[in-house]
Amino acid sequence: MAHRAAETVRLATSGLLSGLGEASVAAILNVAKRLEVPAGKVVMREGEAGETLYILAEGEVEVTKNLTLKLGARDFARADKSMTRISAACAPVFGEMALFGPEPRSATVTTASPCVLYEIAKKDYDELCAREPRLGLELTRRIAAILASRVRKGNEEILKLSTALSIALSR
Repeated sequence: MAHRAAETVRLATSGLLSGLGEASVAAILNVAKRLEVPAGKVVMREGEAGETLYILAEGEVEVTKNLTLKLGARDFARADKSMTRISAACAPVFGEMALFGPEPRSATVTTASPCVLYEIAKKDYDELCAREPRLGLELTRRIAAILASRVRKGNEEILKLSTALSIALSR
């Protein structure tokens, strides 16, 4: 339990839980399942159903997406493209979209080093929000801000790729 208290203090100062205070962070972690995951394990897989959010407390994970590549005139192949590597330094969250809808996972997340994760199931998140509505609202706002930031970044990337494709096709 000593590790839980130390992690509660650290998580209360970074990422999604920053500034919530130790009591609120403890309430969130009380509904979470602490997972110790060795390096090289898939935490969630693109395309699969998901009902959990993860908070990365220790370690690093790699986020990949499946791409279709054209190999020849009629041949195509699928390959994983590394999108980013995430470190626990800022206590990031992933899998958060599963709390708000039944759509499949949008990426694969694999541990790049031994990791400590806190897994929060949708059912437990919903119950926490019902039991502590102010905390639930604040968490939901923070997750919405994370999602909005990711959408903006994705839009910027789409614009860059569209511009590059347009230039390439005009040659």
